[in-house]
Amino acid sequence: MNNQYTIPARQTTILLVGIAIGVVSLLLTYFGSGDNELHSRFWSNILHNSVFFTGISLMAVFFLSASITAWAGWYTVFKRVWEAFGQFLIVGFVLMLILGLGLYFDWHHIYHWADAESVEHDKILQGKSGFLNANMYVIFGGIIVAVWYFFARRMRSISLHEDDHGGDSNFSHHRKLRWYAAVFLPIAGFTSAAMIWLWVMSVDAHWYSTLYAWYAGASWFVSMIALTIMVISFMKSKGYFADVTDEHLHDLGKLLFAFSIFWTYLWFSQFMLIWYGNVGEETGYYLLRKNEYGVMFYGNVVINFIIPFFVLMRNDNKKKYGTLLFTAGVVFFGHWWDYFLMIKPGVIHTAHELLGGGHGHGADAHGAADHGAHGADHVAEAAHGAADHAIHGAGEAAHHASEFLMGYNLPGFLEIGTLIGFLSLFLLFFWRTLASAPLTPKQDPFLEESLHHHA
Repeated sequence: MNNQYTIPARQTTILLVGIAIGVVSLLLTYFGSGDNELHSRFWSNILHNSVFFTGISLMAVFFLSASITAWAGWYTVFKRVWEAFGQFLIVGFVLMLILGLGLYFDWHHIYHWADAESVEHDKILQGKSGFLNANMYVIFGGIIVAVWYFFARRMRSISLHEDDHGGDSNFSHHRKLRWYAAVFLPIAGFTSAAMIWLWVMSVDAHWYSTLYAWYAGASWFVSMIALTIMVISFMKSKGYFADVTDEHLHDLGKLLFAFSIFWTYLWFSQFMLIWYGNVGEETGYYLLRKNEYGVMFYGNVVINFIIPFFVLMRNDNKKKYGTLLFTAGVVFFGHWWDYFLMIKPGVIHTAHELLGGGHGHGADAHGAADHGAHGADHVAEAAHGAADHAIHGAGEAAHHASEFLMGYNLPGFLEIGTLIGFLSLFLLFFWRTLASAPLTPKQDPFLEESLHHHA
């Protein structure tokens, strides 16, 4: 059995070509004539893919930690995959730092709350400014991602050290791993929600949802499982991971099936509660996406729920390589599509607000809050202004969306090219990390259980 992965030169070349496609796509997006003067399409494509792949990396470390804490052993023969996924967090740190520096130096205008004049005339943005500001984005966000990477790096280091120095009767390495995993779980749980609010939800600066962090996190998690299935299937076809059996893939298929349903539950819960409540500052978010981004909105449910549900509902389909690989590919693209829909409508609306004199509109929408009474009356008028702003803002964005802008209403060739570039970067980093250690751990106390795993 080949337990040391070697990256073929051809594979490296293909991935470098993929990265080049991504770079060219970004350059064409920036210098092309189809974008606005703020280069919103270019920067939102970077935000979209940076957040998506950084989240996949985080979820790999999170699920690995959850499995270690739960004394699970079934995944041990391929745990190096999740350990290597987690090391991409250092790249995610750099990518998010670039976006953060863009706030300081006005390289981009993705976020409405980053525009000082808009905040000056907007009571709602002023109220959120303690969290939504450049310092929080760069310093707080940078510290959080650095902490994530520290745990990912440390846990992999202990795991690799166990290969040559483990096997003692006290299981000292595994005890240490359990400690780090248990500490990381609450840190990841709370901080991932904060980062989702800061990076993604704040694109629609006047809107919020208490379910949003769960929803976006579930999308990350399903994407991570889908990518795991695709990577392992590819490597098995090349003669690696011989100890990964149909039973392991069956379990991964069950996770893909179950968490696709969980994602749908969160999608429906968020939508249904907002629809039923019919509160102005909440409904604008969905009115825009449902009415003006219908293909994206309904396609999201088809790709991420209907296809995996009906394909993987049959138990034996979870063991069929072709079927499982196809479904994983569809779901992976589907959740990239999901993040596109989370980000793009808010970005183009912000661009139209800034380019079209949105400051005056903000002042009109919140005039009553600016000049109203203090105390309870002031809060009530501010809330009413928020509702008016959300509804009017959705209408304005819908008007512009109806013009159909490629790269905003639907992903274009440049968005697909950017996805190819980021995916190639992720896989190149992943495979180089994977090649630096044995594929199957040698001294893990759960190795025998994993080798004889039966679902």
